[in-house]
Amino acid sequence: MATATAARPKTTGPSRKPPKRTFRPRTLVIAVVAWGIAALFLAPYLEMIITALRPKSELRDRTYLPSSLDWSNFIDVWKESELGQNLQVTLLVAGGATVLVLLVALPAAYYTARMKFRGRKIFLLLVLVTQMFQPTALLIGLYREFYQLGMLNSIWTLIITNAAFNLAFAVWILTAYIGSIPAELEEAAMVDGTSRFGAMIRVTLPLALPGVVTALIFTFITTWNEFAMGLTLTTDPASQPLTVGINNFIGAYTVQWNYLFAASVVAIVPVVILFAFIERHVVSGLTAGSVK
Repeated sequence: MATATAARPKTTGPSRKPPKRTFRPRTLVIAVVAWGIAALFLAPYLEMIITALRPKSELRDRTYLPSSLDWSNFIDVWKESELGQNLQVTLLVAGGATVLVLLVALPAAYYTARMKFRGRKIFLLLVLVTQMFQPTALLIGLYREFYQLGMLNSIWTLIITNAAFNLAFAVWILTAYIGSIPAELEEAAMVDGTSRFGAMIRVTLPLALPGVVTALIFTFITTWNEFAMGLTLTTDPASQPLTVGINNFIGAYTVQWNYLFAASVVAIVPVVILFAFIERHVVSGLTAGSVK
């Protein structure tokens, strides 16, 4: 006769209640201060967009919001000025200067980070010192030099000068980032038969991508926002960068505020989009070399 055995009930541990969220006044204060600071920084951009959409008849009104939005300001500023040509010049100059900086800074930073040559510290010190020179202090000499070479109103002139002033920062940030990557990874690749150049391209460069992106975005944004050299080295409106073209809406006696702000909105949109896509790489690149 088979005996039935009762199934033993499964024993479970004591149920854990989720921790109660306690209200902390400090968190609320920090959140309010953070939102206040964000609103303080965003207010000028909001004012710029509102003025760009304000009709001409309401430019002097004291009301903050216009009665209607005039999108024709963006169409008129594109048709009645050299804004399209200025935007094209800025894209070529910013892109060309960024590519030139990376082509020069990557080998220089790699050699500085990996090779212990004599005068290495002095070289890095000189790289840092060059960041202290303001471009405006060298404008007269640059103007005379490019005037004698017949290179005024040239895109290549703006590319070379902007690349020269941004090269030091790129070398500095890339040297710190490449120096934080273990050299044993390259040595293992070279043991497998890869040359040093191949190890740099296949091993170090992919790992140094956040630092490369940081140098790229800072060079691009600095060149995009540059004004003094573009104003001095270019006199033809069609060959001027966007920052100088926007300044042309400010006359001696009148200011075309609606066109000025419409052109400013056009100028900041590409940079905002670019920074939004690669912001996380910029943050990791800025912290390069801080922890070994």
